[in-house]
Amino acid sequence: MARSYSVYDVFTDRRLAGNPLAVIFDGDGLSDEAMQAIAKEFNLSETVFVQRASNPAYTARLRIFTPGRELPFAGHPTVGTAIALAEQAHGGSTIDIVSVLEENVGPVRCAVKLKAEDASFAEFDLPRKSQQINMPLDRLGIANALSLKVTEIGFENHLPSLWSAGVPFLMVPVHDVGAAQRLDFDPQLWETTVPFVDGALASAYIYCRGGVNHVAKFHTRMFASGMGIVEDPATGSAAAALSGAIHHFDRLTDGHHGVLIEQGVEMGRPSFIHLHMDIEGGAISNARIGGQAVRLASGTLDL
Repeated sequence: MARSYSVYDVFTDRRLAGNPLAVIFDGDGLSDEAMQAIAKEFNLSETVFVQRASNPAYTARLRIFTPGRELPFAGHPTVGTAIALAEQAHGGSTIDIVSVLEENVGPVRCAVKLKAEDASFAEFDLPRKSQQINMPLDRLGIANALSLKVTEIGFENHLPSLWSAGVPFLMVPVHDVGAAQRLDFDPQLWETTVPFVDGALASAYIYCRGGVNHVAKFHTRMFASGMGIVEDPATGSAAAALSGAIHHFDRLTDGHHGVLIEQGVEMGRPSFIHLHMDIEGGAISNARIGGQAVRLASGTLDL
């Protein structure tokens, strides 16, 4: 049967930037093996399969696959698919929509600002708050895996740490944007240095303060050889995990904190991820990830 799909560029307001995403709208009836094979065929960071939700109150169920494995949750597939479904239902309109997408991590509430003449914007509440995973980390080994000096690992009081808001990442703070741009990721050294979390190799999320764009608060890069991803131009699930590290090291004051994160600069696919955190009683009470997305292509799969 013919199954319709679209490709969106996510966390950007222009085509051929941000993080590309394939959305398969007719995902019902596909086996896990077929979905994994299709994701490998597209060979993008993630491919989403839209299925009928188990709860009729939800908009849809999402299955999210990298070229290497299925994920319980991911940010750019959530943002991109929320916008894609809204455009399918209300194309050509300028309207605000709230929907709930069912993912393996649980229900994810999304708000979409649909724009008829411009890139639409979607924001979702984190289905899980970022939690620290306490495991021993080899700072020198991490530096070697990134081809950096050990003195370039860390800034202020920020140190390497493991965090997860559904997908685990090893957060590696580096001295400045220059170090982030200069690093050379070695997947073999990384695999022998960093721990496995929940049976999977922790992915590398490198971050520092500032950015190439002056409005960015943090500059980031993400490498996930265990997922079949050499480097990712925008990673919402990593930004979600970063919320915990930011609050842990910076001790944010009570109130609202908005953070703009840039990623993908080194790949020529600049991306901008909006992270919002509400702090109450010294803890994160709520956090949200948002960004824009634009459709690049549409077609059918003859499967």
